[in-house]
Amino acid sequence: MPVLVRQRLQWEPSSLKMETVRHSEHTLKTALISENPRLVSQYEKLDAGERRLLSEAFKPDHDLFGPITLHSQSDWIISHPEAPQDFEQFFSDPYRKAPSPDKRSIYIQCIGSLGNTRIISEEYIKWLKGYCEAFFYGLTVKLLEPVPVSATRCSFRVNDNTQNLQIHAGHILKFLKKKKPEDAFCIVGITMIDLYPRDSWNFVFGQASLTDGVGIFSFARYGSDFYSSRYEGRVSKLQKGSSSDYAVFDNYYTPQVTSVLLLRSCKTLTHEIGHIFGLRHCQWLACLMQGSNHLEEADRRPLNLCPICLRKLQCAIGFNIIERYKALVRWIEDESDSPGVSTERSREGAVDLPKPVDAFKEWKEWIIKCLAVVQK
Repeated sequence: MPVLVRQRLQWEPSSLKMETVRHSEHTLKTALISENPRLVSQYEKLDAGERRLLSEAFKPDHDLFGPITLHSQSDWIISHPEAPQDFEQFFSDPYRKAPSPDKRSIYIQCIGSLGNTRIISEEYIKWLKGYCEAFFYGLTVKLLEPVPVSATRCSFRVNDNTQNLQIHAGHILKFLKKKKPEDAFCIVGITMIDLYPRDSWNFVFGQASLTDGVGIFSFARYGSDFYSSRYEGRVSKLQKGSSSDYAVFDNYYTPQVTSVLLLRSCKTLTHEIGHIFGLRHCQWLACLMQGSNHLEEADRRPLNLCPICLRKLQCAIGFNIIERYKALVRWIEDESDSPGVSTERSREGAVDLPKPVDAFKEWKEWIIKCLAVVQK
Protein backbone atom coordinates (compact mmCIF):
# COMPACT_ATOMS: atom_id res chain seq x y z
CA MET A 1 0.00 0.00 0.00
CA PRO A 2 1.23 3.58 -0.61
CA VAL A 3 2.98 5.67 1.99
CA LEU A 4 1.49 9.18 2.27
CA VAL A 5 4.41 11.39 3.17
CA ARG A 6 2.34 14.53 3.73
CA GLN A 7 0.27 12.85 6.40
CA ARG A 8 3.03 10.62 7.75
CA LEU A 9 0.65 7.69 7.51
CA GLN A 10 1.18 4.17 6.31
CA TRP A 11 -1.75 1.98 5.27
CA GLU A 12 -1.43 -1.71 5.93
CA PRO A 13 -3.95 -4.24 4.66
CA SER A 14 -5.35 -6.39 7.44
CA SER A 15 -6.69 -9.91 7.34
CA LEU A 16 -10.23 -8.52 7.51
CA LYS A 17 -9.97 -6.82 4.09
CA MET A 18 -9.70 -3.41 5.68
CA GLU A 19 -6.74 -1.10 6.02
CA THR A 20 -5.00 -0.05 9.21
CA VAL A 21 -3.29 3.31 9.78
CA ARG A 22 -0.12 2.68 11.77
CA HIS A 23 2.52 5.08 13.08
CA SER A 24 5.94 4.36 14.56
CA GLU A 25 6.45 4.51 18.31
CA HIS A 26 8.68 7.57 17.84
CA THR A 27 6.06 9.38 15.75
CA LEU A 28 3.31 8.83 18.33
CA LYS A 29 5.59 9.78 21.23
CA THR A 30 6.58 13.01 19.50
CA ALA A 31 2.94 13.77 18.62
CA LEU A 32 1.98 13.35 22.29
CA ILE A 33 4.94 14.87 24.16
CA SER A 34 6.72 17.05 21.53
CA GLU A 35 10.45 17.65 21.23
CA ASN A 36 10.05 21.23 22.42
CA PRO A 37 11.81 21.40 25.83
CA ARG A 38 9.08 23.63 27.24
CA LEU A 39 6.33 21.20 26.29
CA VAL A 40 8.37 18.20 27.41
CA SER A 41 8.75 19.87 30.81
CA GLN A 42 5.02 20.55 30.89
CA TYR A 43 4.34 16.86 30.21
CA GLU A 44 6.76 15.72 32.92
CA LYS A 45 4.89 17.83 35.50
CA LEU A 46 1.72 15.79 34.94
CA ASP A 47 0.72 13.28 37.58
CA ALA A 48 2.66 10.00 37.23
CA GLY A 49 -0.57 8.05 36.74
CA GLU A 50 -1.72 10.42 33.99
CA ARG A 51 1.61 10.04 32.20
CA ARG A 52 1.31 6.27 32.53
CA LEU A 53 -2.07 6.34 30.78
CA LEU A 54 -1.04 8.83 28.09
CA SER A 55 2.09 6.81 27.30
CA GLU A 56 -0.17 3.92 26.29
CA ALA A 57 -0.38 5.78 22.98
CA PHE A 58 3.10 4.72 21.89
CA LYS A 59 3.55 1.37 23.63
CA PRO A 60 3.82 -1.39 21.01
CA ASP A 61 1.69 -3.82 23.06
CA HIS A 62 -1.00 -1.38 24.22
CA ASP A 63 -4.61 -2.49 23.92
CA LEU A 64 -6.47 0.55 25.25
CA PHE A 65 -5.90 2.71 22.18
CA GLY A 66 -6.06 0.92 18.86
CA PRO A 67 -5.11 2.10 15.37
CA ILE A 68 -7.50 3.74 12.93
CA THR A 69 -9.06 1.29 10.51
CA LEU A 70 -10.21 2.20 7.01
CA HIS A 71 -13.03 0.23 5.46
CA SER A 72 -13.72 1.94 2.13
CA GLN A 73 -12.47 4.62 -0.25
CA SER A 74 -15.23 6.90 1.03
CA ASP A 75 -13.77 6.98 4.57
CA TRP A 76 -12.73 10.44 5.76
CA ILE A 77 -8.93 10.15 5.78
CA ILE A 78 -8.88 8.87 2.18
CA SER A 79 -11.44 11.27 0.74
CA HIS A 80 -10.45 14.38 2.77
CA PRO A 81 -6.63 14.52 2.99
CA GLU A 82 -5.52 16.96 5.67
CA ALA A 83 -2.35 17.48 7.68
CA PRO A 84 -2.41 15.83 11.13
CA GLN A 85 -2.23 17.99 14.25
CA ASP A 86 0.12 16.95 17.04
CA PHE A 87 0.09 18.44 20.55
CA GLU A 88 2.73 21.05 19.78
CA GLN A 89 0.78 22.32 16.76
CA PHE A 90 -2.38 22.50 18.88
CA PHE A 91 -0.60 24.33 21.70
CA SER A 92 1.03 26.82 19.35
CA ASP A 93 -2.06 27.57 17.22
CA PRO A 94 -2.52 31.38 17.44
CA TYR A 95 -6.20 31.09 16.46
CA ARG A 96 -7.10 28.48 19.08
CA LYS A 97 -9.83 29.45 21.55
CA ALA A 98 -9.57 28.39 25.19
CA PRO A 99 -11.86 29.01 28.17
CA SER A 100 -10.93 31.99 30.33
CA PRO A 101 -11.86 32.65 33.99
CA ASP A 102 -14.90 34.67 32.92
CA LYS A 103 -15.86 32.45 29.96
CA ARG A 104 -16.11 28.88 31.25
CA SER A 105 -19.66 27.96 30.24
CA ILE A 106 -20.94 25.83 27.38
CA TYR A 107 -24.50 26.79 26.44
CA ILE A 108 -26.88 24.38 24.73
CA GLN A 109 -29.79 25.80 22.74
CA CYS A 110 -32.47 23.32 21.69
CA ILE A 111 -34.29 24.24 18.48
CA GLY A 112 -37.64 22.51 18.19
CA SER A 113 -38.46 19.36 20.12
CA LEU A 114 -36.08 16.41 20.58
CA GLY A 115 -38.87 13.94 21.36
CA ASN A 116 -42.51 13.29 20.61
CA THR A 117 -43.58 14.57 24.04
CA ARG A 118 -42.43 17.53 26.08
CA ILE A 119 -41.17 15.26 28.86
CA ILE A 120 -39.01 13.18 26.52
CA SER A 121 -37.55 16.32 24.98
CA GLU A 122 -36.75 17.83 28.37
CA GLU A 123 -35.11 14.66 29.64
CA TYR A 124 -33.08 14.17 26.45
CA ILE A 125 -31.62 17.65 26.78
CA LYS A 126 -30.75 16.97 30.45
CA TRP A 127 -28.97 13.74 29.49
CA LEU A 128 -26.90 15.59 26.88
CA LYS A 129 -26.12 18.37 29.38
CA GLY A 130 -24.94 15.84 31.96
CA TYR A 131 -22.77 14.05 29.43
CA CYS A 132 -21.12 17.28 28.27
CA GLU A 133 -20.43 18.28 31.89
CA ALA A 134 -18.59 15.00 32.43
CA PHE A 135 -16.78 15.02 29.08
CA PHE A 136 -15.63 18.66 29.37
CA TYR A 137 -15.00 18.21 33.08
CA GLY A 138 -14.35 21.50 34.86
CA LEU A 139 -16.61 23.62 32.68
CA THR A 140 -20.23 24.51 33.40
CA VAL A 141 -22.90 23.44 30.92
CA LYS A 142 -26.06 25.55 30.86
CA LEU A 143 -29.35 25.03 29.05
CA LEU A 144 -31.10 27.88 27.31
CA GLU A 145 -34.88 27.81 27.04
CA PRO A 146 -35.86 25.75 23.94
CA VAL A 147 -37.12 27.79 21.00
CA PRO A 148 -39.30 26.87 18.01
CA VAL A 149 -37.86 27.02 14.50
CA SER A 150 -39.84 30.21 13.86
CA ALA A 151 -37.76 32.08 16.48
CA THR A 152 -34.63 31.67 14.37
CA ARG A 153 -36.23 33.12 11.19
CA CYS A 154 -34.14 30.64 9.21
CA SER A 155 -34.84 29.46 5.68
CA PHE A 156 -36.12 25.92 5.27
CA ARG A 157 -37.01 23.44 2.55
CA VAL A 158 -38.07 19.87 1.79
CA ASN A 159 -35.14 17.70 0.68
CA ASP A 160 -35.72 16.46 -2.89
CA ASN A 161 -34.17 13.07 -2.16
CA THR A 162 -35.42 12.16 1.31
CA GLN A 163 -38.59 14.32 1.38
CA ASN A 164 -37.89 15.50 4.93
CA LEU A 165 -37.90 19.02 6.32
CA GLN A 166 -34.54 20.80 6.56
CA ILE A 167 -33.45 24.09 8.12
CA HIS A 168 -30.59 26.33 6.97
CA ALA A 169 -27.51 25.78 9.16
CA GLY A 170 -25.85 29.12 8.35
CA HIS A 171 -28.94 31.09 9.37
CA ILE A 172 -29.09 29.19 12.66
CA LEU A 173 -25.44 30.09 13.38
CA LYS A 174 -26.27 33.79 12.96
CA PHE A 175 -29.19 33.38 15.37
CA LEU A 176 -26.97 31.66 17.94
CA LYS A 177 -24.23 34.28 17.65
CA LYS A 178 -26.74 36.98 18.63
CA LYS A 179 -27.87 34.89 21.63
CA LYS A 180 -24.40 34.03 22.94
CA PRO A 181 -24.21 35.01 26.63
CA GLU A 182 -21.31 37.06 28.02
CA ASP A 183 -19.91 34.17 30.09
CA ALA A 184 -20.09 31.64 27.24
CA PHE A 185 -17.03 29.85 25.94
CA CYS A 186 -19.36 28.60 23.21
CA ILE A 187 -23.02 28.14 22.39
CA VAL A 188 -24.23 25.11 20.44
CA GLY A 189 -27.63 24.48 18.94
CA ILE A 190 -29.10 20.98 18.81
CA THR A 191 -32.11 19.83 16.83
CA MET A 192 -33.91 16.77 15.52
CA ILE A 193 -34.54 18.60 12.25
CA ASP A 194 -32.23 17.88 9.32
CA LEU A 195 -29.79 20.61 8.21
CA TYR A 196 -28.51 21.97 4.91
CA PRO A 197 -25.70 24.56 4.53
CA ARG A 198 -26.62 25.88 1.08
CA ASP A 199 -29.09 25.12 -1.69
CA SER A 200 -26.63 23.00 -3.70
CA TRP A 201 -25.92 20.63 -0.78
CA ASN A 202 -27.98 17.58 0.08
CA PHE A 203 -27.52 17.83 3.87
CA VAL A 204 -24.97 18.37 6.63
CA PHE A 205 -24.78 16.78 10.11
CA GLY A 206 -23.58 20.03 11.63
CA GLN A 207 -21.77 23.30 11.08
CA ALA A 208 -19.68 25.50 13.37
CA SER A 209 -17.82 28.78 13.47
CA LEU A 210 -14.69 28.37 15.58
CA THR A 211 -14.03 32.12 15.49
CA ASP A 212 -17.47 32.96 16.89
CA GLY A 213 -17.67 29.93 19.19
CA VAL A 214 -21.03 28.76 17.83
CA GLY A 215 -22.25 25.51 16.31
CA ILE A 216 -25.44 23.78 15.21
CA PHE A 217 -25.82 19.99 15.09
CA SER A 218 -28.68 17.77 13.97
CA PHE A 219 -29.46 14.29 15.25
CA ALA A 220 -32.23 13.71 12.68
CA ARG A 221 -30.30 11.12 10.65
CA TYR A 222 -29.27 9.16 13.74
CA GLY A 223 -32.70 7.59 14.18
CA SER A 224 -32.79 3.90 13.27
CA ASP A 225 -35.49 4.44 10.65
CA PHE A 226 -34.20 7.53 8.78
CA TYR A 227 -32.85 5.61 5.77
CA SER A 228 -35.60 2.97 5.76
CA SER A 229 -38.69 2.80 3.59
CA ARG A 230 -40.75 3.06 6.79
CA TYR A 231 -39.43 6.53 7.67
CA GLU A 232 -42.37 8.64 8.85
CA GLY A 233 -40.70 12.03 8.50
CA ARG A 234 -41.41 12.44 4.80
CA VAL A 235 -43.58 15.39 3.86
CA SER A 236 -45.07 16.64 0.62
CA LYS A 237 -43.40 19.50 -1.20
CA LEU A 238 -44.00 22.96 0.22
CA GLN A 239 -46.84 24.86 -1.38
CA LYS A 240 -45.96 28.03 -3.23
CA GLY A 241 -45.71 30.87 -0.73
CA SER A 242 -45.33 28.54 2.25
CA SER A 243 -41.54 28.90 2.48
CA SER A 244 -42.05 31.41 5.32
CA ASP A 245 -44.88 29.56 7.06
CA TYR A 246 -43.27 27.85 10.05
CA ALA A 247 -46.50 25.99 10.80
CA VAL A 248 -45.05 23.11 8.73
CA PHE A 249 -42.90 22.34 11.78
CA ASP A 250 -45.90 21.83 14.04
CA ASN A 251 -45.79 18.20 15.22
CA TYR A 252 -42.91 17.34 12.89
CA TYR A 253 -41.63 13.77 13.16
CA THR A 254 -38.98 12.92 15.76
CA PRO A 255 -37.38 9.45 15.98
CA GLN A 256 -37.88 7.16 18.95
CA VAL A 257 -35.33 7.81 21.68
CA THR A 258 -33.06 4.76 21.95
CA SER A 259 -29.71 4.04 23.53
CA VAL A 260 -28.02 4.10 20.11
CA LEU A 261 -29.60 7.47 19.28
CA LEU A 262 -28.37 8.89 22.60
CA LEU A 263 -24.87 7.50 22.04
CA ARG A 264 -24.69 8.95 18.53
CA SER A 265 -25.95 12.31 19.80
CA CYS A 266 -23.35 12.41 22.61
CA LYS A 267 -20.64 11.45 20.17
CA THR A 268 -21.52 14.16 17.64
CA LEU A 269 -22.01 16.87 20.27
CA THR A 270 -18.63 16.28 21.96
CA HIS A 271 -16.78 15.83 18.63
CA GLU A 272 -18.06 19.15 17.30
CA ILE A 273 -17.49 21.05 20.55
CA GLY A 274 -13.98 19.57 20.45
CA HIS A 275 -13.44 21.42 17.18
CA ILE A 276 -14.45 24.69 18.87
CA PHE A 277 -11.61 24.03 21.36
CA GLY A 278 -9.23 23.84 18.38
CA LEU A 279 -8.88 20.06 18.09
CA ARG A 280 -8.62 19.11 14.43
CA HIS A 281 -9.54 15.71 13.00
CA CYS A 282 -7.41 13.03 14.61
CA GLN A 283 -5.20 10.88 12.40
CA TRP A 284 -3.12 9.22 15.10
CA LEU A 285 -5.23 6.52 16.75
CA ALA A 286 -8.88 5.42 16.96
CA CYS A 287 -10.43 8.52 18.51
CA LEU A 288 -13.63 10.51 18.90
CA MET A 289 -12.00 13.30 16.89
CA GLN A 290 -11.60 11.20 13.74
CA GLY A 291 -13.48 12.63 10.78
CA SER A 292 -16.44 10.69 9.45
CA ASN A 293 -17.98 10.82 6.00
CA HIS A 294 -21.05 8.69 6.66
CA LEU A 295 -23.04 7.11 9.46
CA GLU A 296 -21.27 3.74 9.30
CA GLU A 297 -17.91 5.43 9.77
CA ALA A 298 -19.28 7.64 12.58
CA ASP A 299 -20.49 4.51 14.37
CA ARG A 300 -16.99 2.98 14.18
CA ARG A 301 -15.52 6.07 15.80
CA PRO A 302 -15.10 5.51 19.59
CA LEU A 303 -16.54 7.71 22.34
CA ASN A 304 -13.10 8.26 23.85
CA LEU A 305 -10.28 10.60 22.97
CA CYS A 306 -6.91 9.10 22.10
CA PRO A 307 -4.05 10.17 24.46
CA ILE A 308 -2.88 12.91 22.06
CA CYS A 309 -6.32 14.52 21.84
CA LEU A 310 -6.92 13.93 25.56
CA ARG A 311 -3.78 15.91 26.36
CA LYS A 312 -4.99 18.71 24.08
CA LEU A 313 -8.34 18.95 25.86
CA GLN A 314 -6.71 18.69 29.29
CA CYS A 315 -4.38 21.53 28.32
CA ALA A 316 -7.36 23.68 27.27
CA ILE A 317 -9.54 23.00 30.34
CA GLY A 318 -7.14 21.89 33.07
CA PHE A 319 -9.06 18.86 34.39
CA ASN A 320 -7.74 15.92 36.38
CA ILE A 321 -7.98 12.81 34.16
CA ILE A 322 -9.07 10.54 37.02
CA GLU A 323 -11.87 12.88 38.09
CA ARG A 324 -13.04 13.26 34.48
CA TYR A 325 -13.20 9.50 33.94
CA LYS A 326 -15.05 9.03 37.23
CA ALA A 327 -17.59 11.67 36.18
CA LEU A 328 -18.21 9.81 32.91
CA VAL A 329 -18.73 6.53 34.78
CA ARG A 330 -21.18 8.26 37.14
CA TRP A 331 -23.14 9.60 34.16
CA ILE A 332 -23.47 6.08 32.73
CA GLU A 333 -24.36 4.51 36.08
CA ASP A 334 -26.96 7.12 36.99
CA GLU A 335 -29.67 5.83 34.69
CA SER A 336 -32.33 8.23 35.91
CA ASP A 337 -30.74 11.69 35.74
CA SER A 338 -34.31 12.78 36.45
CA PRO A 339 -34.67 13.18 40.23
CA GLY A 340 -37.56 15.62 39.95
CA VAL A 341 -39.81 13.55 37.68
CA SER A 342 -42.68 11.67 39.27
CA THR A 343 -43.72 8.17 38.26
CA GLU A 344 -47.04 9.38 36.84
CA ARG A 345 -45.33 12.05 34.82
CA SER A 346 -42.78 9.61 33.47
CA ARG A 347 -45.54 7.56 31.92
CA GLU A 348 -46.58 10.36 29.56
CA GLY A 349 -46.69 8.94 26.06
CA ALA A 350 -45.90 5.46 27.40
CA VAL A 351 -42.23 6.40 27.67
CA ASP A 352 -39.71 4.80 30.01
CA LEU A 353 -37.81 7.82 31.28
CA PRO A 354 -34.73 6.15 32.74
CA LYS A 355 -31.72 7.10 30.68
CA PRO A 356 -31.11 4.48 27.93
CA VAL A 357 -27.43 3.72 28.49
CA ASP A 358 -27.14 0.12 27.25
CA ALA A 359 -25.00 1.26 24.30
CA PHE A 360 -22.54 2.89 26.73
CA LYS A 361 -21.86 -0.22 28.87
CA GLU A 362 -18.85 -1.39 26.84
CA TRP A 363 -17.33 2.08 27.03
CA LYS A 364 -17.84 2.10 30.80
CA GLU A 365 -15.74 -1.07 31.05
CA TRP A 366 -13.05 0.60 28.92
CA ILE A 367 -13.00 3.65 31.23
CA ILE A 368 -12.62 1.39 34.25
CA LYS A 369 -9.56 -0.19 32.60
CA CYS A 370 -8.10 3.28 32.06
CA LEU A 371 -8.72 4.18 35.69
CA ALA A 372 -6.89 1.01 36.72
CA VAL A 373 -3.85 2.14 34.70
CA VAL A 374 -3.91 5.68 36.12
CA GLN A 375 -4.41 4.57 39.72
CA LYS A 376 -2.01 1.61 39.62
